[in-house]
Amino acid sequence: MPLITAPNLARPDDFYEALIDMHRDLDDAQSQAANARLILLLANHIGDHETLLSALQLAREAETAAA
Repeated sequence: MPLITAPNLARPDDFYEALIDMHRDLDDAQSQAANARLILLLANHIGDHETLLSALQLAREAETAAA
């Protein structure tokens, strides 16, 4: 399953608002733990190892390019 990198959210603004709301009233440690759980839930939903590896690589490349 190839990784979709083009915009693909039906309601991106609503999702972003829900993501921000998920973090509301959490301290830094709770927020990081919630992010980790979200990543694992979505990774489990995707399921395809190669797709997940591609996502990890792209995320890291974007972060190191920004530094």
